[in-house]
Amino acid sequence: MGSDSNQAQARINALLDENSFVELQSLVTSRNTDFNLNAKKEPSDGVIIGHGLVDGTLVFVFSQNADVLGGTIGEMHAKKILSLYDMALKVGAPVIGFIDCGGVRLQESFDALEALGSVIERAADVKGVIPQLMCVAGNCGGGLSVLPSLADFTFMVEGASLYINSPDTITGNDCDTSSAKFQFEEAGTVDCVGSLSEVVASIRQVISMIPNDIVEASDDLNRAAEGLNSKLTDAALVATELADNRQFIELKAGFAKEMVTGLMKLDGVTIGVVGNREVDGEAYLSAAGCEKAADFVDLCDMYEIPVLSITNVAAFKSCKCQERRLPRALSQMTQRFVDASVPKLNLITKQAYGTPYVLMNSKALGADLVYAFDSTSVGAMEASKAAKILADNGTDAAAIEKDYASLQDSALTAAAHGHIDRIVSMADARKYIIAGFEMFF
Repeated sequence: MGSDSNQAQARINALLDENSFVELQSLVTSRNTDFNLNAKKEPSDGVIIGHGLVDGTLVFVFSQNADVLGGTIGEMHAKKILSLYDMALKVGAPVIGFIDCGGVRLQESFDALEALGSVIERAADVKGVIPQLMCVAGNCGGGLSVLPSLADFTFMVEGASLYINSPDTITGNDCDTSSAKFQFEEAGTVDCVGSLSEVVASIRQVISMIPNDIVEASDDLNRAAEGLNSKLTDAALVATELADNRQFIELKAGFAKEMVTGLMKLDGVTIGVVGNREVDGEAYLSAAGCEKAADFVDLCDMYEIPVLSITNVAAFKSCKCQERRLPRALSQMTQRFVDASVPKLNLITKQAYGTPYVLMNSKALGADLVYAFDSTSVGAMEASKAAKILADNGTDAAAIEKDYASLQDSALTAAAHGHIDRIVSMADARKYIIAGFEMFF
């Protein structure tokens, strides 16, 4: 068992089930002799590795120790992390890393640089094979910042630093670009931010969802989804109401808030959620939101997690910046939806208009099942806008709008044309979505 009382060990103890941690390779020390490094035979060479349990699930953990050589990466430090990956790969268990590192160990020069490269290579090589969860718990700068970005799930403790270039070296920089707030809200690198205890709780929640083991559900399969009518503008609220025991984990909640991504269980099965959230009363697709959705759908496909899209969208975000970025972002999201081989369901909650709807996992893009509420508006365009285009001089635009709304602007019409598989009541939404996914199992 690990015996250190430092922060690195404390982070492991906070994460794992009590007395479950088994430390490995604790006697490893640096082998380099440059700059009198041989005089510093520090324990564990700046990183603690081992395995333990999270609610009974086996995980492999490494935690860098900034109190030993600044937690810098050297040859033996890297070899310990690589050996951890090898063990995790053999048994198919998640790897969890606590990063608190002073960078590449300068005393080891190119050996240390190659060591960092080997860790990054291993993380990239096993992506999609075993889950990787990285928590930036202290300093993480330069090339090492690639590691948390490669992870499937990234967490950050408030007060920690994550950066490529140090904020004080960036010309004209007027904010702390290394802060948890910036990485969570502006960069979109981090899934969850908080105190160490809050972050550890979030990691344990995610581990409960992956690997995607089917567990016996403690929630009633036929439980009515209550109060959805007041929640249709926010996919996170809808997902929470539908989820087993109303437990939904939203990921990257601070970034591109108009797009919701997260995990939940439905009748004991892990489901990935991608959905829309109205911002200032508008339901739109943005470049950042589409990139966020594309990455998440890709993650679900890699780990064979079915996808539920919760759709409420009417337009593309409009500005010069979006014209630069949105076409490429839309193509990325579209490609991920089309390529994903997992079951894909779509629940249209409030409105679904035009091409934005088509690209949100519609039947045309390969959704296996599409459900909608009878109050949902579905069509090529909102009736009021269509009427302005269709009305000729002297034609009563109001009359056209009324006719268009009744004929072309409803879920019932879309269902009659085969674009929607079933109209469901809000109370029955949970039951029918579960039945839809179970059909594919």
